[in-house]
Amino acid sequence: MPIRRQHRWLYPIDWRELSASIRFRRAKGRCEGCGRPHGCTVTHLGDGQWWDDERQSWRCGKGKMVRRRAKPAEHGPPGRTTRVVLATAHLDHDPFNNAPGNLAALCQRCHILHDKAEHLRRRRLTYLARRALGDLFTEPYSV
Repeated sequence: MPIRRQHRWLYPIDWRELSASIRFRRAKGRCEGCGRPHGCTVTHLGDGQWWDDERQSWRCGKGKMVRRRAKPAEHGPPGRTTRVVLATAHLDHDPFNNAPGNLAALCQRCHILHDKAEHLRRRRLTYLARRALGDLFTEPYSV
């Protein structure tokens, strides 16, 4: 996931190398949250369960085996497919803390779940800012 322009100054100059080290050397190209492999297209059910082609079994959102489902069909249900891309996440949400213990290689799903509270906070601020601009330039919103 690319870093937004207004947040680039928060990251060190060698962030690309540091991120690659965490994602591919330490995590060996797999999500540290659920075990999905980087760059592969996986079949998933939308609730976190996904098909692991390497082990020929379903896995839950935490990466543990789920034995109750059959192998997915080639071009039919169950599930949808997603291409997995790993990103490096700050576990304490502080971009200045780049200690290896504070960084984790996460897939899109695990990263968005990890950052859920921050995304909700930013969304609330965006709504409040839009409402304030509406009050300033038009008239107050009616309840």
